[in-house]
Amino acid sequence: MKDKNNLLSNIPSVDELMREKDIERLTSAYHRAAVVEGIREYLKDYRRLLLSLEEEENPAEISSPDMIKGIIEKVNDMMRNNLVNVVNATGVVLHTNLGRSPLAESAMNAILDIAPRYSNLEMDLESGDRGSRYSHVEELICRLTGAQAAMVVNNNAAAVMLVLSTMAKGREVVVSRGQLVEIGGSFRVPDVMEQSGVTLVEIGTTNKTHVSDYEKAVNENTAAFMKVHTSNYRILGFTSQVESEDMVALGRRLGLPVIEDLGSGMLMDLTEFGLPYEPTVQKAIKAGMDVVTFSGDKMLGGPQAGIIAGSRKYIDSMKKNPLTRAVRIDKLTLAALEGTLRLYSDRELALAQIPVLRMLTFNMEELGKRAKRLSLRLRKTLGTMADVNIADEFSEVGGGSMPLHKMPTKAVLIKPDSVSLTELEEMLRKYKTPVIARISRDRLILDVRTIMDDEYETVEGALQWAFSALSKSSAAGGSGKA
Repeated sequence: MKDKNNLLSNIPSVDELMREKDIERLTSAYHRAAVVEGIREYLKDYRRLLLSLEEEENPAEISSPDMIKGIIEKVNDMMRNNLVNVVNATGVVLHTNLGRSPLAESAMNAILDIAPRYSNLEMDLESGDRGSRYSHVEELICRLTGAQAAMVVNNNAAAVMLVLSTMAKGREVVVSRGQLVEIGGSFRVPDVMEQSGVTLVEIGTTNKTHVSDYEKAVNENTAAFMKVHTSNYRILGFTSQVESEDMVALGRRLGLPVIEDLGSGMLMDLTEFGLPYEPTVQKAIKAGMDVVTFSGDKMLGGPQAGIIAGSRKYIDSMKKNPLTRAVRIDKLTLAALEGTLRLYSDRELALAQIPVLRMLTFNMEELGKRAKRLSLRLRKTLGTMADVNIADEFSEVGGGSMPLHKMPTKAVLIKPDSVSLTELEEMLRKYKTPVIARISRDRLILDVRTIMDDEYETVEGALQWAFSALSKSSAAGGSGKA
């Protein structure tokens, strides 16, 4: 106990530590108050550690250099942004937890151009009058999809809510029971409809719905038919759903608009690359859908946004809906969306420069080359600390898109020699640029499909750091053993 008390009494004061040269240099990088707070937090942790020791335990004295190093690490950690870049080594291309779609370089450049200065967000530069923020992308969306008009809000759930609130508030909307999906975060289509002030009318059965079911549900309070693309699940076997063209034909005959929520927002058919067919926005518009909604940050490969395209008379009404102000898109998202959409004017350009499309369309030869390049680096770095091999694996599209489709891929497999696999995975998440991997069959899996070209060095550094930290912990009697 005497040693513990001596250590407690010899802890330097905040003022003493602030006079250390390395700490003084720290105040040139951060505000003085932040450095003081970091010192206090470090000392608080140190005191708590000492006080937690049992009577018979002999506390180890921390040297002055160790304390300075610990304080610097504490301050750097406190000043680090909560939202940071990570390396996605999971193979899930549209990983919702990791921000879904990474942006194309043109989208990032568009943000950088707009962010630090004023812009013509809501000004018509020709007339000098107030303009519409939607005008910056409306013509582009219409040209790509064939729609008469378009607008953008902050996500697809908001798009659906705005559409229903404008076109059917206080009235009924008819939807097939098999299309009442739950999207991310427990948000369900019936809940979104309810918040829009619409009464949901379910028709058909889970696996079968016919044109006659829609017609039988119509009464004087019916406002619209709605079709929801079940992008995040599939009903297989004895099934039947009404085609878009047939819904539109019925709607025209009965004088009712037809709405389609496509969710993923495909602007390009990718079946030639082995991906399942997904309905495109262009196909829905061509089928005669009055209004189509879709996401910006899924298969489109852009920023989070909800895009609404279709008939001018309905979209003009939506722009005047008071709800629009609550869900409107900001200038940075608009810039990123425009930068993404412009790439779609050239199919080959879009496939090459939009990260999501590029990842989804990698061939096995390219994936093999990427895996070989990473494995060679890791074998050299890790040496005898781990077995490093290349294996065939499967990637996923993610983001609620193409749920049954598994994409063949190449992965680098890491089997540690003397450290815990779960601890290794955890340590990679604690690296300065976290590496998010997965564990399968007693191996750490690094799927090269979703690792960016410039992230190989980061993965190498993260593994080197993690193995080093775990080895030191094991040598000190920690739980680093496998």
